[in-house]
Amino acid sequence: MQSKATTVNQYIAELPEARVEAFKKLRKEILQNLPKDFHECINYGMVGYVIPHSVYPDGYHCDQTLPLPFAGIASQKNFIAFYHMGIYADPKLLKWFLSEYAKHTDVKLDMGKSCIRFKKPEHIPFKLFGELMRKVSAKDWIWLYESAFKPVVKKKQ
Repeated sequence: MQSKATTVNQYIAELPEARVEAFKKLRKEILQNLPKDFHECINYGMVGYVIPHSVYPDGYHCDQTLPLPFAGIASQKNFIAFYHMGIYADPKLLKWFLSEYAKHTDVKLDMGKSCIRFKKPEHIPFKLFGELMRKVSAKDWIWLYESAFKPVVKKKQ
């Protein structure tokens, strides 16, 4: 479910009332822990955290007009989703996250490759996501991205 919102405030205004408080709290935790050189915006129809072209001019290899995506939060049909490309690209970070998740909640983890889903907003481990955001600097993400994803693009060309 992609939103047509063009600003973060517009996105939040479109949320179902039952999700607004948790979404705002998650956003606040992310912003308080967002490393230097990341920028909040609407990206792929959700609230995104990206490395802007001013920091990484190459942009995203799938669409170079877009900034380099890193994380995001979205209100999907049946859940709130938190996306974090660092846990997808870095096995050590994923291992840390899985270990820490168990310490923050007894709710079973509902996770895809980079997506963590919460059907009940009250189950979101807000502080854990703040800590996760601090774990990867923009410089670290660019290095991970280029070493994991860019060589694949170069080989195809």
